[in-house]
Amino acid sequence: MSEPAFTLRTPDDDCVPRKICDTCGFVAYENPKIVVGAVVRDAGKILLCRRAIEPRKGFWTIPAGYMELNETPEEGARREAHEEANAMLAIERLLAVYAVPRISQVQLIYRATLARPGIAAGSESLEVGFFDFSDIPWDDLAFPSVHWALRHDAEAEAGAPPVPFGNPGDATGDRMPDGRLLPTDEF
Repeated sequence: MSEPAFTLRTPDDDCVPRKICDTCGFVAYENPKIVVGAVVRDAGKILLCRRAIEPRKGFWTIPAGYMELNETPEEGARREAHEEANAMLAIERLLAVYAVPRISQVQLIYRATLARPGIAAGSESLEVGFFDFSDIPWDDLAFPSVHWALRHDAEAEAGAPPVPFGNPGDATGDRMPDGRLLPTDEF
């Protein structure tokens, strides 16, 4: 049996070019990736993880990553926190839904607390720690959506209604808050 050959073309009943098998007509749909994560608080401080992997190795982030098949978003957020910080989470609520079209991501970010004490760097983190909001290393945060999530969490902490936040203004995640443009191949 030969390997299928795909050609990029627009199906008759569609308006978007798709990879279509030249032999059988199978359409290989490509869809956005879902990222799940959490802003984790303990005793008023926020959990951050210094990335041990690319993209943005060495920069700080909240525990987050790609959702796996057959898991709920909440399960994914708990799994990512365990993988990155050996943290066991109690999910409180959905904090925000962010769209990052340049890399075809939808991010679901939760508010959470520790379900049991203790954190330690996992294999994807160089180090982990809890930070007061005023001590967050803002210039060393990995991604625009980490900035957004931390600021939205502060608003929630200050009493903002429990409605999920979204991208601030017209931001699409292609620039850091200081205006630096990010490459399209970054997480």
